[in-house]
Amino acid sequence: MRVPFLLLIRLYQKTLSPDHGFLKGRFQYGFCRFHPTCSQYAYEAIDEHGLLKGAVLGGYRILRCNPFGKGGVDPVPKK
Repeated sequence: MRVPFLLLIRLYQKTLSPDHGFLKGRFQYGFCRFHPTCSQYAYEAIDEHGLLKGAVLGGYRILRCNPFGKGGVDPVPKK
């Protein structure tokens, strides 16, 4: 069940993502304030924890990605 969602994230990364897609060259130092990027974090979270918990982790990460957040290195928690 998680494979279609992982494919959708990859499609987003290849097309619309400012850090992974064709817009990558427009941002010299990258666009996302976190490492890994929010889309990569969601991909890894769904892959590691399954669709439900991974989507919750990815959604929470996206909520933290704002101008008031500090960003930084934020790996996906291990199982």
